[in-house]
Amino acid sequence: MSPRRPARTAPGVHQHTLFERLDVLARRAGAIDPERPALAVFWVTLMLMALGLLIQVSHAAAVCEPDEFRHELTTQLVFRAGGLVLLLACARIGPAGVRRFVPLLTLLCLGLLVLVFVPPLGTAINGSHRWLRYGPLSFQPSELARVVLILWVADRCVRLGPLVGEMRRGALPMLALALTFFGLILLETDLGAALLLMICVLSTMWVGGARPMHVGGSLLGIGGGALVLMYTLVPYIRGRLETWFGYSHNEQVSSASEALASGGLFGVGLGHGVYRRLGVPYLESDFVLAQVGEELGLFGVLAVVGLLVAFTWFALRLVLSIRDRYGALCAFGLSVSTALGAMLHVQVVAGLAPPKGMTLPFVSDGGTSLLVSSIAVGLAIGAARREAGRGVADRSAPAILTPLARTAPGS
Repeated sequence: MSPRRPARTAPGVHQHTLFERLDVLARRAGAIDPERPALAVFWVTLMLMALGLLIQVSHAAAVCEPDEFRHELTTQLVFRAGGLVLLLACARIGPAGVRRFVPLLTLLCLGLLVLVFVPPLGTAINGSHRWLRYGPLSFQPSELARVVLILWVADRCVRLGPLVGEMRRGALPMLALALTFFGLILLETDLGAALLLMICVLSTMWVGGARPMHVGGSLLGIGGGALVLMYTLVPYIRGRLETWFGYSHNEQVSSASEALASGGLFGVGLGHGVYRRLGVPYLESDFVLAQVGEELGLFGVLAVVGLLVAFTWFALRLVLSIRDRYGALCAFGLSVSTALGAMLHVQVVAGLAPPKGMTLPFVSDGGTSLLVSSIAVGLAIGAARREAGRGVADRSAPAILTPLARTAPGS
């Protein structure tokens, strides 16, 4: 039997490419009312918040004394109510409402990143300078810095216009500021947060019009160089990488993996998990998905992953439906920041990435993560508000297309 020959395209018939298909999908998503995906992102976020509250209350009930439990319950309710208020307020303001304050906020974040090294506000925990403390209050500036830098890069891309594709006048100034933020966070030492910041910034630059060579080269040079440097100079990072490669053993990682796998299909039941009682550290924050797997089983893990996939899907539709270029770039960068942080958490717990203290947005314990994630999602949703008054005639093409569609041959 002779091998089957590929079908030939008839003369004069146009053969569609992958890039053209992507362009069609982007324009089709851009024809929808942005308030619809914005509302979907809000409801998905609200469900993640509710699930997070349930998991955190379950954890506190098992490990806290009655008085401590009441305090923890009150704290969780206050932070999640505060996160919801911040989300709604930022959705009301939107990226356009804070645009004129972005330079000032950028300088403020730079100052806060320096203050983490200055006592008594800066406090070292486990050898890392990541927190500012004042009395009972604590704050992690690197979380807010990532959001503010995304806003600054989006504004810069819009102001530069076609010049954003140049290295000297376009990409280089943005890379210089991003590298400053990156270096300060790296010194804390927090390699994961520094790399996450750089990936979010470079992604926003790429969608904003920067050349793929400038973006890809910067990611490989800065990210790869930092990884090699930290592996050489910082023992605990070297230990985490060796654990991931299987050259050493980490009890915390092993216990979290066992907890994740022990739940079976439907889990042992909410509040009946045993691994948190065995003293596994950070099971309520950096490894919270393991607690979900133990108590709610594979069903609970798939529910969380499904919500995260839904968040990413609706966030992408939101970005493509926004006509204001600044709002679209902000919504893209802020959505990537939230979705990528969640993806890294899932990968770490599943053993697909090196161990890293990365919270699961809206589910993990942690006030800074919850409040800053609420700000990021609120601003992304708020980008849809400027579109409410636009007519159908104004909705012919997205403000931004996917980078692949923009770099299609002949475009």
